[in-house]
Amino acid sequence: MKSRKPFSRLWCCLRWLLVGIWLSCNPHLYPLNPATRAAYRHQLKEMRKVYRHFVPIQLPMDSLQQAFWMAPSPNFNIRYPNLVIIHQTEEQSCAQSLATLTNAFRAGRVSSHYLICKDGTIFQLVPDVYRAWQAGVSRWGPIRDVNSASIGIELDNTGHEPFPDTQIHALLILLHVLQQRYHLDTANFIGHADIAPTRKQDPSIYFPWDRLAAAGFGYWRDSVLVSPPPDFHPLDALRIIGYDLSDTTAAIVAFKRHFVQTDLSPVLDSFSLKVLYDIYPKYRR
Repeated sequence: MKSRKPFSRLWCCLRWLLVGIWLSCNPHLYPLNPATRAAYRHQLKEMRKVYRHFVPIQLPMDSLQQAFWMAPSPNFNIRYPNLVIIHQTEEQSCAQSLATLTNAFRAGRVSSHYLICKDGTIFQLVPDVYRAWQAGVSRWGPIRDVNSASIGIELDNTGHEPFPDTQIHALLILLHVLQQRYHLDTANFIGHADIAPTRKQDPSIYFPWDRLAAAGFGYWRDSVLVSPPPDFHPLDALRIIGYDLSDTTAAIVAFKRHFVQTDLSPVLDSFSLKVLYDIYPKYRR
């Protein structure tokens, strides 16, 4: 049988030639610097190695009563995300944020799947099926590796300003596409501070969570609120929503940043308790 190596090498060269043509001719490809493109291609190459080699688990054969066989099945695919995490860049411009999120050489490299500028321009930085580095050390409900289960969306915003209508309009369109594509549950649209309350404060109190909830992305408090009964347990309610209670003070502030927004004190006052009592049943459905 003739060796297929020459053909494989030819195909490999042809494939990279086609990639180069696409990178140079695609009108929707942002003109990043050559170093960033080279780092991206290197990362793809490294990831392909995982899929090229089937490495079976090594078990001590004397521990098995029967023979151990490998029968690789073709019935699998890439895992779909089930959370969307909203961030704010806290930088001075979309160009600055784009440079940060595509820098392969800075310490503490970060990325997200999407970046939305103030004028509504959307950049896709990482394909949905890949794991972007956007959540960091975080937790939501039973999910401890949030990066592996989520899509991250960065909004160009300093953290001290309202979010423009054009930007929120673009976000709503993107969320609709993602919800339809991955059949995401209404409850699974949350903020960075929700999953990392001890470290993060984004998005800020200016973010219109009520507007997203009206479109079906996340929940918001009802217009009429009632006082909880005497046997109501606030920490249990926070846990049901998904908050990590290893630091209860941080969890309370994160909840109020998302659902109250008028007060960020680390205390559940009467109004906050009403909001919590109204919100948590929505996450039990």
